[in-house]
Amino acid sequence: MAAYDPFLLGRADPYRERLADVATRDREAEVWVAVQGDGDRVLGAVTVCPPGGGMREVARPEEGEFRMLAVHPAAQGRGVGEALATLVVERFRRDGAPGIALSSLTEMHGAHRLYERLGFVRDTARDWSPVPGVQLIAYHRELP
Repeated sequence: MAAYDPFLLGRADPYRERLADVATRDREAEVWVAVQGDGDRVLGAVTVCPPGGGMREVARPEEGEFRMLAVHPAAQGRGVGEALATLVVERFRRDGAPGIALSSLTEMHGAHRLYERLGFVRDTARDWSPVPGVQLIAYHRELP
C-alpha cells in the first residue's frame, strides 16, 4: 500500500480500503506477491484478472488484465515490478489470451515507462474515470 500513498487522496481516500482488502481481491481475481528471502518481507504485489473474473475493468472478454501493480518504495528500482508484470504476460500467453489490458493513474509515470518497455501501448479508447476527478489511462499489449 505504501507504493500508492503518493497517489491517494489522503487517509480518507476510499481506494485505500480497496487496496488493503487483499482477501476479497484474491477471491475475485488472483493476488501474486513478490517476497524477499523466506517470505517475511513483501516487496510487491499485482492483482491478476483472468477472463471471466469479477475485478476486470478495461479488458475485452477474451483478454487478460492486471491491476494494482505495486512495489514497496524501499524495493523500487530493483526489478520487482518488471518481474511481476513479466510473469503476468507469460501467464496470459500460456493461457492463450490474445492480449492484455490495464489501466493506470495518469500520474504514475514510472509505471507507464515500465509498461511501454514491456511492449504495452496506449489505448486511449479505453481511458476512463471511475469517480469524478480521477482519470485512468489504458494500455494494451497483443500476445503472439
